[in-house]
Amino acid sequence: MKVTEKDLENVAVLSRLAVPQAEKEEYLQKLNNFLEYVDTLSSLNTEEVQPTAHVLPLNNVFREDVIKPSLDRDLALSNAPLQEEGYFKVPKILED
Repeated sequence: MKVTEKDLENVAVLSRLAVPQAEKEEYLQKLNNFLEYVDTLSSLNTEEVQPTAHVLPLNNVFREDVIKPSLDRDLALSNAPLQEEGYFKVPKILED
């Protein structure tokens, strides 16, 4: 499949890019080279290759959950500039 100048202009409009006339030939060549490479990859036999979402094995890096005593409410609120009924009070930012 060969990219035409009309295709390039359409993609430029959709992506809201201005492609100067002097650079169109260069971009056409690059796009066509890319598509040729994709065609080369498409011709490879991948029958025995398992699908994967990531090329490297991923391991969970989270620590184990351990129950610990939490911070006392009065201590947590001791430096709060505003508090109400045992909670932090913050300025209202949304209007009704």
